[in-house]
Amino acid sequence: MLKKIVFTAAIAAVIMGGPLIGNALAAPDVNTAISNAQTAADTAFMLLAAALVLLMTPGLAFFYGGFVRSRNVLNTLMMSFVLMAIVGVTWILWGYSLAFAPGNPFIGGLEWLGLNGVGYEVTDYLKGSNPAEVVSYSPTIPHQAFMIYQAMFAIITPALISGAIVERVNFTAYSLFVLLWSTFVYAPLAHMVWAKGGLLGLYGGLGALDFAGGTVVHVSSGVSALVAALVIGSRKTYPDRLSPPHNVPFILLGAGLLWFGWFGFNAGSALASGQLATAAFVATNTGAASAALTWLILEKVLRGKPTAVGAATGAVAGLVGITPAAGFVTPLAAILIGSITAFVCFYAISFKHKLQVDDALDTFPVHGVGGTVGAILTGIFATKTVNSQGADGLLYGNPKQVLIQIGAILIAYIIAAVGTWIILKILDATVGLRVKEEAEFQGVDINEHGEEGYNEEFSDRITIREK
Repeated sequence: MLKKIVFTAAIAAVIMGGPLIGNALAAPDVNTAISNAQTAADTAFMLLAAALVLLMTPGLAFFYGGFVRSRNVLNTLMMSFVLMAIVGVTWILWGYSLAFAPGNPFIGGLEWLGLNGVGYEVTDYLKGSNPAEVVSYSPTIPHQAFMIYQAMFAIITPALISGAIVERVNFTAYSLFVLLWSTFVYAPLAHMVWAKGGLLGLYGGLGALDFAGGTVVHVSSGVSALVAALVIGSRKTYPDRLSPPHNVPFILLGAGLLWFGWFGFNAGSALASGQLATAAFVATNTGAASAALTWLILEKVLRGKPTAVGAATGAVAGLVGITPAAGFVTPLAAILIGSITAFVCFYAISFKHKLQVDDALDTFPVHGVGGTVGAILTGIFATKTVNSQGADGLLYGNPKQVLIQIGAILIAYIIAAVGTWIILKILDATVGLRVKEEAEFQGVDINEHGEEGYNEEFSDRITIREK
């Protein structure tokens, strides 16, 4: 009887234990499981960040659209929206390769045209000419996740320029301009600052700190906006007949969407979920809040009333200022950066009005000046205690970093200004830059797009109020 029991138990053990033993042998080791979990988390984080950055472009459209006259609101919205179509295609065909593929210190090569070799795998990216050299910007996300995240930066950057030239530009010429600008100005600057082997950045370059686009996005677009305003010329009604913003709620909505999307812009630039993304997220919100508060105080003290437009403009200025610094500075430093940037931008707008330059929506005073101030302050407040892969700034014993930041800013100014001037001159000589004078007075919406933003009754009320 005992033998039968033992025999039966042995058979049961074999039957039930076999699958358990097989599963144990087939199961991945602990390190692989951890790596897979990290990859899944980082990929989800980066795709969400990319979506947030894309949302910033419609947010910018509403922000800009609220400022212009009602008869030009659709055209202003389209000047941002169309970038999602144009760069959404060109970035795949050639933009990403020129910005991030192995190349020279100034521009990427052609290895990744049409996303050739840019796959879904989580591995080191395509090898360069030297088999020992690999190009990898993040080892825990698919190559295409990094590519599409960077596409969102390439989309919104030229859209920023439109704020300086609204209400007077031929839409065809504008579309050609942003296509050429994103190719010949943005892509080289992105390569020089962010790509491995680039002239200015941390990956073997000058060592300039630009966490999420102070020079690449804001300095370049701001300077280009100023050049465009000067080349294209003022609106026919400037400065004698300027109308107030036609829709302040649009402005607040746009600023809110920009603030929301900016978390993807800055925190996503950590290229992984974790401590650095958290630091950038906190710095982003802190800098924006500090700047908005500073702007409101300045308006109250100097002009008697804090305005909704001022709150929105101050928040955007703070977001611009903190962008290059977000992943390198402490929260207390972010407060100072936001406040200082708002203070300088506030007076830059006043100075622009004195010069009577028709940068219609203050693109250079906010993005050009704000990006410049933020980049310099990054060289002052940066610390390796926040980001060990960065550098210490002036306050942490490294005054050289400020000089490096200024050098990178100057190079960005030159590339953006010269490139923009050349592109605009070519387009002016071929397709023409401006709408006809009667179209400008009648409204760009109906003349360029054949439609209007508001129905006739509402438009009449707006027109009467403007008069």
